[in-house]
Amino acid sequence: MDNIILGIESSCDDTSAAVIADGLLLSNVIASQGVHEEYGGVVPELASRAHQQNIVPVVDAALRRAGIDRKQLSAIAFTRGPGLIGSLLVGTSFAKGLSLGLRVPLVDVNHLHGHVLSHFIREKADDEVPEFPFLCMLVSGGNSQLIVVRSPKDMEIIGRTIDDAAGEAFDKCAKVMGLPYPGGPHIDRLAAEGDPEAFRFARPRIPGLDYSFSGLKTSFLYTLRDNLRTDPDFVERRKADLAASLQAAIIDILLGKLSKAVDATGVATVAIGGGVSANSGVRNAVADFCRQKGIKAFIPERRFTTDNAAMVAIAGYFKYLDRDFCPYDSVPYARVEI
Repeated sequence: MDNIILGIESSCDDTSAAVIADGLLLSNVIASQGVHEEYGGVVPELASRAHQQNIVPVVDAALRRAGIDRKQLSAIAFTRGPGLIGSLLVGTSFAKGLSLGLRVPLVDVNHLHGHVLSHFIREKADDEVPEFPFLCMLVSGGNSQLIVVRSPKDMEIIGRTIDDAAGEAFDKCAKVMGLPYPGGPHIDRLAAEGDPEAFRFARPRIPGLDYSFSGLKTSFLYTLRDNLRTDPDFVERRKADLAASLQAAIIDILLGKLSKAVDATGVATVAIGGGVSANSGVRNAVADFCRQKGIKAFIPERRFTTDNAAMVAIAGYFKYLDRDFCPYDSVPYARVEI
């Protein structure tokens, strides 16, 4: 093993560490934070404190499971942003200290690049990965983007959300339905039991390849308000239908722009990434779309859709091969695009 990368992810509420050797994943450890559930969303101060408690045991577990001694590491890769500044500071500071202590290079990773490059995480040498160029639909709680990926360091955003992201639409609508945080997985589960044509929610009319989900969210809220006036048990009785109709609307918006992007770029491969790519309806819809178009689809394993250090490690691996290292005076950033 020549190139061994330790990846560290701490952008939000999951502390994760992973080890990749010569492009192959050896370990990926994630410590999730249940403390946020009672608040209905991530509390930044609680998240950063939990990262401080978790980062040492998580990194230690990742090295042990990989069978790697820290002295064998070639570089330390870490998420520099975007994300919660307090959480990012924990991972950034730990990565800098470990890099200095071991005298190995430091590699900073854009969290969004990690999601895009998660398709290059291999556990076996013959695992299939996308060929360049390909089109990636990145859908998460904070981002909805269409990206032409020409190489690990050449990515062009050709479409983005102008307001809410797809994940926000799932989570915020789930919250007003009284579903636990995070709401996306609960919508996914309920949608399988409901009628996707029971309700018709607004679709945006945004030209080009940009997304919008705020109108859909408002339409959903108005539907609840109008029906709750005459039927206090409306949400409880129609949860499955509401979830199925909401999911169908979000998929319709996503696939409409994806279809336009495929036609505009002429790519032969489509990949999806980000937390919303764990949604069953989205996964099935993209797979069906690609079959109909006669193009190849890359849909990540669910464990690589949410925040994880394996994607940080593989993105860091590509930067390490290019000798694209990070200076020690670099600071984390809350917001950035590809």
